[in-house]
Formats: sequence, structure tokens, C-alpha cells
Amino acid sequence: MATLAAAKVLTAVLDLAVSSSAASIAQRRRLMCRAAASRLVPHPPDLVRWVRREGGFVHPNITVSDRGPYGLGVVATGDIQPGSELIALPSHLPLFFERCPHNDDGGGHSTLMQLALRIPDELWSMRLGLRLLQERAAVDSFWWPYISNLPETYSVPIFFSGDDIKILHYAPLTHQVNKRCRFLLEFEKEIKLMLDNVSPRDHPFAGQDVNSSSLGWAMSAVSSRAFRLHGEVLSNDKKDIPMLLPLIDMCNHSFIPNARIFQEQNTNSQNMSIKVVADMQIKQDMPVLLNYGCLSNDIFLLDYGFVIPSNPHDHVELKYDESLLDATSLAAGISCSSFVSPADWQQEMLSRLNLWGDQAFRKVHLGGPGLIDGRLLAALRTLLSDDKETAEKHKLETLMTLSDDFPLGVSTEISALRTVIALCVVALESFPTKIMEDEAILKKEIPNSTKLAVQFRMQKKLMIIDVMRKLTQKVKVLAKLGSSAQG
Repeated sequence: MATLAAAKVLTAVLDLAVSSSAASIAQRRRLMCRAAASRLVPHPPDLVRWVRREGGFVHPNITVSDRGPYGLGVVATGDIQPGSELIALPSHLPLFFERCPHNDDGGGHSTLMQLALRIPDELWSMRLGLRLLQERAAVDSFWWPYISNLPETYSVPIFFSGDDIKILHYAPLTHQVNKRCRFLLEFEKEIKLMLDNVSPRDHPFAGQDVNSSSLGWAMSAVSSRAFRLHGEVLSNDKKDIPMLLPLIDMCNHSFIPNARIFQEQNTNSQNMSIKVVADMQIKQDMPVLLNYGCLSNDIFLLDYGFVIPSNPHDHVELKYDESLLDATSLAAGISCSSFVSPADWQQEMLSRLNLWGDQAFRKVHLGGPGLIDGRLLAALRTLLSDDKETAEKHKLETLMTLSDDFPLGVSTEISALRTVIALCVVALESFPTKIMEDEAILKKEIPNSTKLAVQFRMQKKLMIIDVMRKLTQKVKVLAKLGSSAQG
């Protein structure tokens, strides 16, 4: 239960912010979150009209709609032909963390810069989130027509209840959720300490209080909407940085997109634009879909707040553990002493795979396009083989690739795959509920966060079963080859 403390506290902070939202601050836009409205304001400005007024382009057959299974998104109001330009944003419309904004007087942004430098790189979304909060607090923000169209709340796990985080039943994701919650709570304290003695002129949030609730909202807004494009980072270097792209970031995700986003190469041009172009015909009432990336459901839920059924890029994480491998191989009917006592040449191979030694990186996975983590597969093939010469003559990449070939022989390949199948059984049994139980829960009237948590764990189990099925088919084919060779 201790691991859930941070999430419970953050939820309590959010509830407190909601209950106190009736209070108002004259001439300021509040940074607190309310659960009552879907958008920050009940009737936000027309985003399409704003983009066009600011020199951007929006195809005449494009609108923003909440129809269809994807929810709010960009939708075609008429047929659009392949190659058509759908949206184009001039260089001044994207919102990103600038080193020194042209319209800033220096003080507020200097303080914001100091806060940004306290954020670890892995939580990059919080840096741009600070910039978003700064603009949300500003009365005359240029980006208010965009910001007012952002969701009031997000369905990411940092806003789940403690019980919903617990029923995820997946330690790697629970760890990341609690890590983010702890950061938000600690960062709130750092911000308060830094801003206590800041003059009103230098206050980056127009004097408003910033707590873990508003920080969580900003971080979620960025993680679920930002695209990484060419730009200038804090160190004055040029590389991909996160940007919020008005209207473009309302396009929903698909692994089979019908449009793509690209940026003009000349990033120094004042006329640089970011465009979305149709890759295929988009028929009337169809959504404009972009591919957010080949991501696992861990990332989709953690950063975007949704789960994709039958996600081909989903996987489960495991720790490479010699005792576990020894036990699972025995359960699969395979006797091999090399798991706990590898020969010198096998130790050398494991070292090359970074799976042996005090500094070894032992995190491996099952699932995804390759079905088996390449390092795990190469390790199993090596440990289950006694043919040193054959093993050493193969490139490491060959041993790490699951294909129709069997580099160290049919018998070794069968043993390796059966061991992985046994690992899948262990991973599946680590979930305390069955798929049928999950399906029964999803048929009930439950909160959306509970639904997402159950969908997440159910998809993990379905993915593991799919890996087992595919590997079992491979073992059957290999067994027939082995029988034919003996005959």
C-alpha cells in the first residue's frame, strides 16, 4: 500500500482544488482544475477560425467534431483527395519552451527558466507544461483561443484513485505513475519556495498559486498532445523538441493513419510552417488520423489516457533472472544447468548482451513485433546450446532475431521457445484476475478510470496469450522438421 501513497495524495489535492473552485481571482484565469466542464471554458473561441485569422491554412472540408468512436477530433465534412494539404501552421502558432520569448520582459521567463532546469529530462513534458501554465494565467495570452479549447481534465493514471492504480496489476506502470505523482508533489514545494520572494513583475504565473493539481494538468496536456519537431532547446542547440500544435494536436491516433505531419527543413525561416497532408482519400465524416508512434499500451495510457486493443507494439517487462529461467525451463521439461552455472564462453556472450555482471541491464520484454526481446532470445539460445563453435561464428544480431531459421539447431530452438512459453505462463499467472473476470467488470457501470485500468490489464493478458499461441505454432513446425530430419 505504501507505493500508492503518492497517487492518493495527488488525488486528494485534486479533489481539494475541485471543491474550492468557486473562489475567483479578478482579472486572472484560474490554474485550478474543475471536473464540471469538458473544455476549459464552456464556449471556447472557434479554433479553426483563429488559425485562419493568424495566417494558417485549414482545408475547407475540415472541422472539429465530437462525433464517432474517437471522440473530439478533426473530421472531414466532405471528401478529401490524397495529397491535399489539410492544415498548415505558420511559425508563430506552435507553443514551445523558448529560451527567451521575443515578447517577454525577461523577469518572468527567467524565473520560469530556473524552474525548468530543475525538471529531469525524462519528464520533458513538465517543462513545456510550465510554459502552458504561464500562458493560461496571462490575461492577454496570444494562445488563449487554443488553450481555452483544451480539456478541463485528463484520463491519465496520475489522476486515478489509489484503488484504480492498484487494479492495474502491472508493476512497471504502477512504478511510473507513482514516480510522476511523487515528482509533482515535490515540485509543487520547490515552486512555492522559489516564488515566495519573487516580485509580482517576475512571477511567471501572474501571482497565481501553482499546485500539484495544476502541474499534473499541464504535464498531461503536453504529454498527450505535443509533437517533437525541429527547434531550439535550452542549451541553444538545434534538435527535436516538443511543441503544442493548435488544431493539429486534435487529430486522433491510428497505426493505419490517413494523414501525416511534416515540417519544412529551413527552421531559421520566418515563414516556416508545419503541415498535415492527406496520405489517402478521406471520405466525408471520417476523422483525420495521425500515427503518434509505435508505442506500447504503457505509454498510451501513461501519456495519452487511452488503451489500444490488440496493440501490435504492446509488451510485458520481465527481469532476466537465472533462477527464474532455471525453474521455467524445468517446468517446460528442459534440463539445463547453464542457467545458473554458465560456461566461460557463455558468460562472455551474456556480457556482450549486457545480461551478465554487476552493471548488467536485466530488463527484458515479451511481445511487440519481434515477440521475444532479442537479448533474451540470444541468451536462451546460447545457454541451451553446447556447441561453442557454432554459437561464436554467428553474429550477435542473428542470435537476437526470431525468424524461420534456427541458427543453433532445431533442438536448441525448440528448447528456447518452450522456455519462453513457460515464461509467458509465469507472466500470465502474475495477474490475480482472469480475462473472463475482466470482461464481466467492463460490462458494468464503472468510472472511466476503472474501465481504463481493467482494459489495460486485460490487454496485457491477451497479448501474452497471443505470444504463447504464435510460439507454440513455431514449436510445432520445428518439431515436424526435427522428425523429418531423423526419418
